[in-house]
Amino acid sequence: MINFALIPVAGRGTSLLPLTKSQPKEMLPVADKPIVQYVVEELITCGVNRLLFITGNGKTAIENHFDINPELIEYLRLHGREDELAELAFEREAAEYCYMRQRYQLGLGHAVLCAAPFVGKQSFVVALGDTILGLKQRSMIVQRMITLYENCQHIDGIIAVDNVLPYEIDRYGIAIQGRTIDADGTFELKDLIEKPAVGSVQSCLAVAARYVFSPLIFDYIKDTPPDENGDIQLTDAIRRMLANGRKFYGVTMNQSERRYDIGSFESYFKAFADFAAIAKV
Repeated sequence: MINFALIPVAGRGTSLLPLTKSQPKEMLPVADKPIVQYVVEELITCGVNRLLFITGNGKTAIENHFDINPELIEYLRLHGREDELAELAFEREAAEYCYMRQRYQLGLGHAVLCAAPFVGKQSFVVALGDTILGLKQRSMIVQRMITLYENCQHIDGIIAVDNVLPYEIDRYGIAIQGRTIDADGTFELKDLIEKPAVGSVQSCLAVAARYVFSPLIFDYIKDTPPDENGDIQLTDAIRRMLANGRKFYGVTMNQSERRYDIGSFESYFKAFADFAAIAKV
């Protein structure tokens, strides 16, 4: 079973300035946890416990958060603060944490490519560190994707997708659906378009920040030219694979699986309010 994931967290978070001037966006609190902790807990629940964070300048708070702090544990224990001590249980999850730097900000595709020497020839998950899936219960879509990938032959990747409103498609990579595989929302991926203009495509299936890839993706990222902003887009590499006859599937999120893409103050406030409403009192 695939048990390895890349978590890209190197972005500058400029859409949330000044909150992110000295703090990683992924470490912003959503109720009682930072954003990236929800992502890690989701992956571990889905059986993925070898985690490689692709970090950048100013992201050491993420490393510190998942490290064990013996002094803090001892302090809480000596002062009888067992409730607070229980909140640190995530430090003791059966998971391996590794970190490597994306030295230049050249887009998501480049961030994934940075991990190629570490990943080698194994298949792997990519989970963006600024997107939470699930509210009252954790999303299991990564587990569904892994199971599908391992049960299918001659497949090079799977993407998670979510239905968005027509006027929102210019914010996301949009999947163009091919042949339907089953009634649960699995389909062959026909095309993938990065942030199309509103009204330019019929699809409203947005990439939902979770992927499963064969290591072949690295070869295609290497040959993908940068866009007009100088970024190497992961979407463009996938699109080139599709054009070359490689097979991808899309898996649609269940209606019960809420998606929180923390890309603006509006989406951040929405996530905080929703999670605070169900948090422990």
